[in-house]
Amino acid sequence: MNKNIPLIASSLIFSLLFFKQNIGLNCLLFSMLTIALLLIFNTKQFKTKKVLTAALVFLATATFVFIYNATLSIISSIVAFFYLLGTLSEVNSSVYIQLLNGFFSSIASGFSMYYNRFLEETEAVKKKSIDYVYWLKMIGIPTIVLLIFVILYRSANPYFDALLNKIDFSFINFQWILFTILGYFLLLNITSPITIESATAFDLKTDNNLNKEDIKPQSNENLGQENQLGIILLVLLNMLIIFFLVTDTIYLTNLTDLNASDLSKAVHEGVYALITSIVFAIAIILYFFRGNLNFYKKNKNLKTLTTLWISLNIVLILFTAYKNNLYVNFHGLTYKRIGVFIYLLLSIIGLLTTFIKVYATYNFWFLCRRNISIGFVALIFSSTINWDKLITKYNTQHAEHIDFDYLIDLSDNNTLTLKEYLDVITNEPPISAQNQITHKYNQYCKNLEDNNWQELVFDNLIFKP
Repeated sequence: MNKNIPLIASSLIFSLLFFKQNIGLNCLLFSMLTIALLLIFNTKQFKTKKVLTAALVFLATATFVFIYNATLSIISSIVAFFYLLGTLSEVNSSVYIQLLNGFFSSIASGFSMYYNRFLEETEAVKKKSIDYVYWLKMIGIPTIVLLIFVILYRSANPYFDALLNKIDFSFINFQWILFTILGYFLLLNITSPITIESATAFDLKTDNNLNKEDIKPQSNENLGQENQLGIILLVLLNMLIIFFLVTDTIYLTNLTDLNASDLSKAVHEGVYALITSIVFAIAIILYFFRGNLNFYKKNKNLKTLTTLWISLNIVLILFTAYKNNLYVNFHGLTYKRIGVFIYLLLSIIGLLTTFIKVYATYNFWFLCRRNISIGFVALIFSSTINWDKLITKYNTQHAEHIDFDYLIDLSDNNTLTLKEYLDVITNEPPISAQNQITHKYNQYCKNLEDNNWQELVFDNLIFKP
């Protein structure tokens, strides 16, 4: 089958879906079109479970774009798109290499393919010279002569001149043509995914284990000194973090005034300090367990102190989570406060993977692979949640102080929830907030009615204003 036929048809569909259209149903339909094209041109690869899983992940994220139409779901769908392409290009590579290869394929695959073909053709005819003079005569001379005679005939015949003036090319939409061409090249690129060979080859040949043979040897004396330095440093750091946790416990037990400024300072400054602390903690552990010290027979005390320090850092994270929870209970959820919880969870996971790296004698690439994979899964999972609706429901039902201005400024995903709250509440919000909610609701109803079929979202199907 001629590859250009489905590509041209698909590029026309691409333009129909996206040209001057907002994101909505078109994203879901494009995911189906993409998977169908990839299945046609990469049938063998689709027999593997990883490729099928990547295709389902992409389809799922596009479905949540249709349901929520949120920025996070759109970003997740784009990332899942790159993941699918990268998995097709090399199914056994790590997630971060697959994402890199997917991005590279989407912008360069077609150019690479044609460039290689050009090199092959050039090699085949490199001894054959091109007669530029001949082609200049065949194209240039007839064009110039034709233009001269057109000018002469226009001046000699007013009806001929009037006829030429009536020729109107305004019906040709050059923006649409350019958009369709770009769609063609995008689809051409994704049907033949490629890899960044150096990065992919390095990833495939590098396993997770730290091999003693690959490390530059050190004398026992140097290893002993480095082990002692690590023990002294970790003893001091453990003492410091224990002292901090004790003072933090005292602070939390005496915390009675939950005003916004105190809680904000307690949470945000704690998070900023925690970010620096976790980064330094992992960096220090990676430094001491980067090489020969992993195989040093007298490193048991160092490993024990490392385990203690990781555990104390996790306790510190839990303290910060408790402060953030107090903040949320009193002032409600926001994206930043949810982000704090997510960061704290990922920090615990990062510390646990560092612990596994130390005790299983893994290398740095193990941490990269595991943590980036976990981050990718967290991103995909987070796109399945309607955060605006969750924030609005929690704040209106549980928060002691409701910031209506913040809720109204969120996306349209919470509009129906706000309107429902306004219709059933007993303690009405301020008149200004009621008016803003009503205005937001009316505007959202109008937007739903104005949506083209490409821009349809899930609310178009379930909600009739």
